[in-house]
Amino acid sequence: MLTSEISRSKASLRNVALTMIAISTALGLAACGTDGGGAATAEESGPQIGVLLPDATTARWETQDRRLLETKIKDLCAACTIEHANAKGDVATQQQQMNSLIAQGVDAILLVAVDARSLAGTVSKADEAGIPVIAYDRLAEGPIAGHVSFDGQEVGRLQGRALLKAMGDEVPGAQIVMMNGDPSDPNAVLFQEGALSVLTGKVKIGKSYETLQWRPESANMNMSGAISALGVDNIHGVYAANDGLAAGSISALRANKVSPLPPVTGQDAELAAVRRIVAGSQYMTVYKPFEPEAAAGAAMVVAAARGENLTRVAKDEVETSSGKTIPAVMLTPISVTADNIEDTLVKDGVYTVRQICTPEIAAACDTAGLT
Repeated sequence: MLTSEISRSKASLRNVALTMIAISTALGLAACGTDGGGAATAEESGPQIGVLLPDATTARWETQDRRLLETKIKDLCAACTIEHANAKGDVATQQQQMNSLIAQGVDAILLVAVDARSLAGTVSKADEAGIPVIAYDRLAEGPIAGHVSFDGQEVGRLQGRALLKAMGDEVPGAQIVMMNGDPSDPNAVLFQEGALSVLTGKVKIGKSYETLQWRPESANMNMSGAISALGVDNIHGVYAANDGLAAGSISALRANKVSPLPPVTGQDAELAAVRRIVAGSQYMTVYKPFEPEAAAGAAMVVAAARGENLTRVAKDEVETSSGKTIPAVMLTPISVTADNIEDTLVKDGVYTVRQICTPEIAAACDTAGLT
């Protein structure tokens, strides 16, 4: 009796949402249903799940997370229809994508917010329509139902510790450049806090930048500015919050004839970054195992779509910006250098040695024991 009443209430809320949200706001979502054409087939009666990714700048979203999420969701719910879209770094686009999913009356949404604060209003609309929103990888604002991510401060601490280790004897009096992520991404704030908890008092921070939309080209421009301001020989290390920012920073260092390159951190274990680590131009990356995160995200969004209690699949809790405690799964990040690529990324099947070791870095691969 109670279940049917909840279902009627949810349907009523969706009808209200349909009258309030113009269908014209709907963008063409790149849906991934089982009909092969992108739209749900008439025969499908399982839950509809929206998966909204933030950008195509960071390689992991389309090369790792999307594929894994769709596979894991289907493993748990073969009848589920998945509606996928990528906002390509644009807040307004993601808001429209959310509105479209609400208008369609999906059963749950897994969201990686472009801008956590700006999406709060649309998350509220979903909640009012009876559609739970699972915040994936970064904690969006608004009435989020559940959260799956990694310990962001620990990511920053791993990066900070690795940078100090790489600088070795240079640490006393050493000067670094901090290339932080997008301040609208709550994770970027956590990464920076974690890094500063390790680095403060041990190095001089010559320049510190925030990088809107995590754009490598912005990191490149900012690093060129830092080199001009500090001098070619006065940068002993670079804290780069992710692998894209590391790539932009390294490109600027090379263009300005900085040699030898200072140690540079990273995050996301992008294939290009792993190759740079083997070759010696990037010191480390933070590996956040994609499969466990996707599995947890899929389990939570499927449970939400079915109207199940999320504590069944969530072992942790986090506090939202409003002070509400919600179910969460918080995973442990891993520091990766040339010394443990084989025991982490290769062992986990993220990349094969053949994928990593291109002919250009074959000798470096031999040195690193990647054969």
